[in-house]
Amino acid sequence: MGSNPNTPLLQHSITPVSDRSCAVTTDPLAISSKRNIALIGFMAAGKSAVGRNLAKRLGRRFVDLDRAIEKSAGMKVRQIFEQKGERYFRELEKETLARVLNKQGQVIATGGGVVLDNDNLARLRAQSLVVGLNASIETLLKRVGNGTTRPLLQGADRRERIEAMLQARAERYAQAEITIDTTDLTLDQVVDRILEAAQGAE
Repeated sequence: MGSNPNTPLLQHSITPVSDRSCAVTTDPLAISSKRNIALIGFMAAGKSAVGRNLAKRLGRRFVDLDRAIEKSAGMKVRQIFEQKGERYFRELEKETLARVLNKQGQVIATGGGVVLDNDNLARLRAQSLVVGLNASIETLLKRVGNGTTRPLLQGADRRERIEAMLQARAERYAQAEITIDTTDLTLDQVVDRILEAAQGAE
């Protein structure tokens, strides 16, 4: 995904809406400075790109949970899955999330499967404003591409795998306080909508 906030999250998506009717104040005082904002959602929904942009807009610290896990483990997520297995990764993910949530006032981009653990979901809801990002199946497929960096999509029909995983996680993603569809939006538009909704959620 591109880092330019004025380009669509997906370069091949429909031309995004050009008006800024959804633009809102970026005053960080409009949202509690102590409450974390945690982004959840399926892989390639835009969590990292949106989170980084949102944190910059609010002047907050940005934490990418997968990168924090990699730093703790000393290896890439893909390598953890290959060498240690998913169970080990989920345990490390749980420990890392608990540590990250000890601090306040952050924007946190979580991994797509973090919601599979009941404790993780409870912690996120208790210590953060939980924002869910989603996108159409076609959009997710295009964003994921044919790369090998998504361990849970290896050796499977990607469409079928994504559909099955989304169905299995739907109820958990639905527990977000705010949900934004990023399919045809630019980074700035997604952030604007999060801020607008967050002001009403505080």
